[in-house]
Amino acid sequence: MKHARIRPSILLVSACLIAGTAFAAEPEDIIKYRQDVMKSQGAHMAAAAAIIQGKVDYKGQLGDHVKALQATSKNVASLFPKDSDFGDTKASDAVWKNNTEFQKYAMDVRAKADALAKAVAANDTRNYGARLKELSDSCKGCHKDFRKEEK
Repeated sequence: MKHARIRPSILLVSACLIAGTAFAAEPEDIIKYRQDVMKSQGAHMAAAAAIIQGKVDYKGQLGDHVKALQATSKNVASLFPKDSDFGDTKASDAVWKNNTEFQKYAMDVRAKADALAKAVAANDTRNYGARLKELSDSCKGCHKDFRKEEK
């Protein structure tokens, strides 16, 4: 009896299909993940602001906070997929109803985080505050238009 030879490409495709179904996230898990990422963004923004404003002397950690902001801002829009618009979320319906505009805000947040990271990498201390303010304003603008009002 001859053994059938399975081609590696078939194995790879099969593995990817199995993995894709095994790790499909539930909307509730996506919402929780989104909230965790947004909370971390807020914490890194606050830490970076405290350093830049001279409230704390952890200048050596500024780059770490800014890199984290850059990483979490990279794909903000992907954190709001279709069918994740329910439950305990601060995201307003406008995220999904006006998604094109939301995507623009998400890209602006990413660009502002990249600009701050570039200034920090270049040790351009004179522009830290301006770049941080631009990022903060971009976040606030998105929250104003796409986040439910706090009660």
